[in-house]
Amino acid sequence: MLQIAEFISPTPSPVWRLAQQCGVTLAVGGLPFDTLQAGERVCDLAPLTRMKHRYEEGGFKLEVIEARPPLNKAKRGLPGRDEEIDVVCELLVNMGKLGIPVWCYEWMTDFNWVRTNFATPSRGGSVVTSFNAEDVPDDITSNPPISEEELWTSLEYFLKRVLPVAEKAGVRLSMHPDDPPITPIKGVSRIMRTVPNFRRLVEMLPSEHNTITMCQGNFTLMTDDLPSVIRSFADKISFVHFRDVRGVPTRFEETWHDAGKTDMLACMKAYREIGFDGVLRPDHVPTVEGDSNENAGYSAFGRLYAIGYIRGLQQAVYAN
Repeated sequence: MLQIAEFISPTPSPVWRLAQQCGVTLAVGGLPFDTLQAGERVCDLAPLTRMKHRYEEGGFKLEVIEARPPLNKAKRGLPGRDEEIDVVCELLVNMGKLGIPVWCYEWMTDFNWVRTNFATPSRGGSVVTSFNAEDVPDDITSNPPISEEELWTSLEYFLKRVLPVAEKAGVRLSMHPDDPPITPIKGVSRIMRTVPNFRRLVEMLPSEHNTITMCQGNFTLMTDDLPSVIRSFADKISFVHFRDVRGVPTRFEETWHDAGKTDMLACMKAYREIGFDGVLRPDHVPTVEGDSNENAGYSAFGRLYAIGYIRGLQQAVYAN
């Protein structure tokens, strides 16, 4: 059965206690960038083991690592990419040794998720993030343009290297969509932005370990029928970001979980229909009264409503 998790940073924070108080004991974690000792890399077994033990001491079971070592050379097919891919391979081997079953990665070169406003007014004085393609600054990257086919070529090269390692380690590669799902952005192409492109991904190298992260906020900008897309990918979904938006790919804003464009109840029913038994976490919550917007989309208090809303849907759908 689908299980609710939360993103828990490797360093203890108030979210650790809040998640526990909401009954969430499954963690989606990062990588131990801030706790490395002399000579260590984030892919090494020792720092990963310490990080896993820290989660366990806090009462959490680590189910997904949702952080990546540097990969821009690999994405752009530049010299040095093999060294970056070697780090990923070692990370996957050590995740397998530690029993961490899912690695969430992405193929957005130069910059990750993009927003042009981090304090758009929302319900009751809360604020959310939003995006307007016309407002993206020209200096978002200093790198030269890159084409979609170049990205497909580099992705296939990457997968041919890492997928056999993931299979042997028992770790599923879980591709996160481009955010926002448009192309290009200031000359930088994006390929994980349409439902057909995700189909191309999973068919490129067929494997139980070549899977996707169903980030609903992005996928709902790709389709008018998200529940059917969930059903169409079925066992290719290994991880879920449960969130919603309002708008179109070139101009949208995040929303409260009950105020976006998506039928969230129908999505929860679709996960039950396909027998999804992985973890689902809330994502990109509003910043609410009394909380800081320093880490927009990830306020501590905003997660409380999200977790409660999701748990209500889960209990309603799985009750019978």
